[in-house]
Amino acid sequence: MENGNIYGNEKKSVVMTTALASLFAIAGGLAIGNLYWAQPLLAQIMTGFGLPVSNGGLLVTATQIGYAIGILCIVPLGDFVQRKKLITIVMSLSVLALFTCAVSPSFVILSLSLFSMGLVTVSGQIILPLAGDLSKPSDRGRIVGIVSSGITTGILFSRFASGILAGLWGWRAVYIIAAVLNLIMALIIIYVLPVIPSSNKMTSYKGLIVSVFTTFKRHKVLPKILLHTGLIFGLVFNLFWTSLTFLLSGDPFNYNTFQIGLVSLSGLAAAVFGVGLGKLQDNGLSVPALGIFVLISLVTMIFGYMVSDSIVAVIIIAAVFSIAVQGISVLSQARLFALSNEERSRLNTVFVVNNFIFSAIGSALASLLWSWGGWSCVMLGGIMISFIALVVWILSKSSFIEMDETIGI
Repeated sequence: MENGNIYGNEKKSVVMTTALASLFAIAGGLAIGNLYWAQPLLAQIMTGFGLPVSNGGLLVTATQIGYAIGILCIVPLGDFVQRKKLITIVMSLSVLALFTCAVSPSFVILSLSLFSMGLVTVSGQIILPLAGDLSKPSDRGRIVGIVSSGITTGILFSRFASGILAGLWGWRAVYIIAAVLNLIMALIIIYVLPVIPSSNKMTSYKGLIVSVFTTFKRHKVLPKILLHTGLIFGLVFNLFWTSLTFLLSGDPFNYNTFQIGLVSLSGLAAAVFGVGLGKLQDNGLSVPALGIFVLISLVTMIFGYMVSDSIVAVIIIAAVFSIAVQGISVLSQARLFALSNEERSRLNTVFVVNNFIFSAIGSALASLLWSWGGWSCVMLGGIMISFIALVVWILSKSSFIEMDETIGI
């Protein structure tokens, strides 16, 4: 395993600074946020088209399917082509797709537009590996933490702002505003980011895609990295937040959508603290810190089981749990990017697809556990999965420590 950054030309062209990392964070947040504008708008959209609200979930499904295909087919190109051009193209196409969503005359056209938007709004997942490439090895964790926190903020902001904007000007205005914001960011990226030459040795797109599926063969520690984020971010995170909506909308809270959205802002704690969490990787503390974050996840699920009728307790649990999840995600991604200097876009593809699969399972599991026994049953599920993740960490410690010693962390 090699240490250092092989992109000699890139290091001469671009100096990764906190300011540039912050710009990457905003760009990544806008891109990922495009996936979530629709979630609070489903009832308004379906009512406008004169269709049952229950069919609104198909719009989210169309977006997710498009995003999954984009992650698998477009993001690996970050290891293959000139990335400024790639980022510019996908951001420009995202702007076009968002405008198309705004003017869609029917449910079918909107579904196709959202599918297309999901397909191309992948710039955040190209930017994140690029940030890792341009960073010094001793500073990579911090930079990944900054950009990752921007992505987290984008998810939370889009969900929250979407409902407010739609209440003021209607759901179509949300997509017009999103398109304008993405257009401005695309122009800034074009101006700020210089040409970054590709240094990859791949000779064909087919070979590039095939190599995504063979990363497990080349990096034996990869499944252990993915299992941590899959179990905590994919399963427990989605169990908690999906079921929290059910909890807050019923007795004793009976909150409306706006009030639930305000509670969800407690997740911003993850974005605030996440900026500095990557330093733990840079300082050689990644392995114990990862275990502590998994343990915090377990403890918050236990408290969630014990306390469910106090909104103050729920907000504190949500905030602390979100910080733990962000810590696991940032540290896992920083470790992922340390595996190889030439494969970061492909490794990030595997990372995101892994989380996507686990998240889909987590959301389905949340509904199932809620139907069985409500909040208590969901929290018991979260406790069990967090405990399994803790066992996985214990079994993975020696491999992670060996990896850190090999790459000189």
